[in-house]
Amino acid sequence: MKQPPIIILGGGGHARVLIETLKLRKERIIGITDPSHKAGEKISGLSVLGDDNAVLEFTNSKIRLVNGLGTIRVSDHRKRIFTYFKSLGYNFASVVHPSSVIASDVQIGEGVQIMAGTVVQPGTIIRENSIINTRSSIDHDCKIGPHVHIAPGVTLCGGVIVGENSLIGSGSVIIQERHIGPNTLIKAGSTILRNIASSASQNLMKRTA
Repeated sequence: MKQPPIIILGGGGHARVLIETLKLRKERIIGITDPSHKAGEKISGLSVLGDDNAVLEFTNSKIRLVNGLGTIRVSDHRKRIFTYFKSLGYNFASVVHPSSVIASDVQIGEGVQIMAGTVVQPGTIIRENSIINTRSSIDHDCKIGPHVHIAPGVTLCGGVIVGENSLIGSGSVIIQERHIGPNTLIKAGSTILRNIASSASQNLMKRTA
C-alpha cells in the first residue's frame, strides 16, 4: 500500500539532512514548513509552504509529518511540536537511512530518525520522536526514551537507559548498564562511568568518574 506523502516541519540543517535521506528512500515530499522563510522559497529544492499552520490545510489521514527540528541543548520545543500535531490526529513518519545497520528485533517508535552510518544492536528500544544521529553506535539492550537526541558519534554500550528529552552530546561514550535521567544534557566528548540523576545539566569534561 502506498504511503501518504510527507511534509517536513522545519527547514534548518537537520531538516536538510532528513530530506537527503527521504530522497534516497524515494519518499514523496510535498514541502516544508518554516516560519523563518517566506512561502514559495526553496530549501533543498523543496517549496516552503508557510509556517506550521500550513499543515492544517491537509487532512491528517492524507499526509505524514517529519519533525525537522534539531537540538543542540535540552529543550522541549521538538517534543511540543510532536505532541501538538499528534493531538490533532497527524502521524509522524520514521526516517531510517539505508546505510544504517539495525538488528531485526529493535523496536522503533513513531517519528524516530536514524541517520547515516548508525549501528543499533539487538534488544534495543527507541521511543517516539527520538534522533539517533550520524555514526552513533547503540549496543544491545539499550532503552532510549521519547524525544531524546543521541548526537553524532555517540557510543552507548550495552544496557544503557536514556531518559525522556535528554541530549547526549557528540562523541560521548556511556559505559554499560548506566542510567541517564530525563531532561539531562551530557556535554560533547564526555565519558560517563556512573549513573546521572534526573534533570541534571552536566558540566562534564572529558572524563566523569
